[in-house]
Amino acid sequence: MRIVIFGPPGAGKGTQGVRLAEKLNITHLATGDMLRAEVAAGSKLGNLAKQYMDRGDLVPDDVIIGMIRSQLTESDGMVLDGFPRTIAQAKTLDDALEESNTPLDRSIYFNVDRDELVRRLINRATEQGRSDDTPETINRRMDVYDEQTAPVLDYYKTLGKVLEIDGTGTPDEVFDRLLDAVKSGS
Repeated sequence: MRIVIFGPPGAGKGTQGVRLAEKLNITHLATGDMLRAEVAAGSKLGNLAKQYMDRGDLVPDDVIIGMIRSQLTESDGMVLDGFPRTIAQAKTLDDALEESNTPLDRSIYFNVDRDELVRRLINRATEQGRSDDTPETINRRMDVYDEQTAPVLDYYKTLGKVLEIDGTGTPDEVFDRLLDAVKSGS
């Protein structure tokens, strides 16, 4: 099974993506984690990505696509967390999955109110020390999400592959809704 999970920053993609992958016994592939690991390692990719991440901008499509493409064929199933973030990435993902005859099964969108997202991100910055969770960067990331990533929802809706999940509540409540949606397909 191949599943894309997406939503605005702080919607719970990472938390729920890990849990869903474990439950389904498939790979969890989080581009944000991959990028932060590259930054921590001080790699060329990490240094390039850090410039974008610190501003709250998306890392360019070609960098992300190159990083993710090699991962797509290495697993029988996966939860993609944080990818795609643009229409171009979504189309590239579709093409790559079609080439390997492993189509996307569904995309899951976490719907969360913006005020709740900001609250979560500020708490995460305090708890995890994330440099990309400053108040200025949070607002920039929300704007970038609205401009560049929100259209991905419409793209997947036209393909009839979107399950929308209410992302508010405790992690367990959200996960229960997520499992119900994945099992029922709606």
